[in-house]
Amino acid sequence: MKRHHWRTRLCCAVALGWLIAGAPLAHSDGLTHSDERWVVIGGDIAETLSALDADANVVARDDTVLYPPSMAALPSIGYLRQLSSESLLSVQPDRVLTNQYAGPKEVLAQLAAVGLDVDTIASPPTLAAIADKIRAVAQQTDRVSQGEVLAQEVTKTLDALENLPPLPPTRAMFILQHSGLTPRVAGSGTAAHTALEAVSLDNAFAAMEGYHSVGAEALAKEAPELIVISKRGLDALGGEDALWQLPGMTLTPAGREKRLIVIDDQALLGFGPRTPDQLFTLRKDVEALLGTATAQVTP
Repeated sequence: MKRHHWRTRLCCAVALGWLIAGAPLAHSDGLTHSDERWVVIGGDIAETLSALDADANVVARDDTVLYPPSMAALPSIGYLRQLSSESLLSVQPDRVLTNQYAGPKEVLAQLAAVGLDVDTIASPPTLAAIADKIRAVAQQTDRVSQGEVLAQEVTKTLDALENLPPLPPTRAMFILQHSGLTPRVAGSGTAAHTALEAVSLDNAFAAMEGYHSVGAEALAKEAPELIVISKRGLDALGGEDALWQLPGMTLTPAGREKRLIVIDDQALLGFGPRTPDQLFTLRKDVEALLGTATAQVTP
């Protein structure tokens, strides 16, 4: 609590200094000052700031911010769902830009109560929402025209992807990460499921909801024909050889044919500006693996 009192006094002193100097305070319409200190929470928001060239004021980030490298190298204030006022205030920010999943909400309320600008950007887990997210971040950072251009580019790429002819029916398994001797697989209601559908793949585990570990029996039953896995997940597993040695993998068509696609999960599943292009890359990788050639449209 003493830290909160200190922060309040500091904010008052800074505000008084600005008024004496005749300088305006931060605007509520999203206009910013070069000396402001921002914390960004959420990899999608960080990537959007970077794409809009609006990240110069960012001094810290949360653990989900892995791109661009310059922002990933900044000090971390923790994980977006487990924030603390102390950690955030330790970097002396003026403003926090976050997606809707940051919490606990009480922490964000405490930050606002001590004088920080806390801007929460709606981040629905849908591809259609990416353009709206870009426009919202652009509005908050006085990059409206740049944001509109980027939003239209994203929409054009997603429209081109949607207009591609369907692939031959193909059952895919998306492994996000590995735990123990069973892969952690994406079911319905996940960003990975959305990505598979977007490139015309059938999720072999769509009958389950969320991410779950699955054993040899489930692998044999659902019989995925190809594996999509994050690079981090494959590295954690110990590489491709270790993947094919998982119990039950040899009982699947994917395991027998060693059909594997490795993706950047942050770029593909973050539903940020890079996601549409990553979906196109995934689609082309799938076609190459299946020996088809339907992606004649380019983003």
